[in-house]
Amino acid sequence: MLEQLLQNDIVISLIKLHLALLCGGILGIERGRKKRPAGFRTYMLVCLGSALVMMTNEYISIEYGTGDPARMGAQVISGIGFLGAGTIIVTGHNRVKGLTTAAGLWAAACIGLSIGIGYYEVAIISCIMIFIVMSLLHSLDERVTAATKVLDIFVEFERLPNMGDFINDLRELEIRISDLEIVRSKAVEDVGVAALMTLRLPKKQNHDEIMSILHDSEGVKFIEEL
Repeated sequence: MLEQLLQNDIVISLIKLHLALLCGGILGIERGRKKRPAGFRTYMLVCLGSALVMMTNEYISIEYGTGDPARMGAQVISGIGFLGAGTIIVTGHNRVKGLTTAAGLWAAACIGLSIGIGYYEVAIISCIMIFIVMSLLHSLDERVTAATKVLDIFVEFERLPNMGDFINDLRELEIRISDLEIVRSKAVEDVGVAALMTLRLPKKQNHDEIMSILHDSEGVKFIEEL
């Protein structure tokens, strides 16, 4: 009887660990295809480790009849923030990247905890839903953000007076500047003037069309949307 129970425990444990690897791998594949800081193996390790932590906590509670069965899992939820923070970077143009990857790692850890405690149905459903959000809804997110009234740009000018001309062009288009930061551009050796701007459009418009118009402004050497 004891051997049979031990065998059942081993089989269940293997199922949990393999399911954690599978769910973590599914989420990691999507991030890996986009060359994100945390990819296939990272997601698998996070999900597997979280499941192992929950299984270990459950074992301690059952074996020794003491302790909070959710204590170690709670530490995973808070501790995964350190790993997620490492995937968030700020580029030279003050553009934040890696938030989706960090959120995905946190979600993968939660899935691992669900698998570790035996909450398989919710873990599998959550894995599918998270994968849909991270991959299939990416294009929808881009379409929504590509037609908002707020536009963040980085623009380089040939000469300092060209910035004033550019601002006048914005006024003619009824575009307001809600934030402006002057930065030094390495690409412009003679003057080295560039700016980070947050623009408020008069109405929702396609950002590509606005960028095309602004690119033709006099003295603009380089411009891109952030």
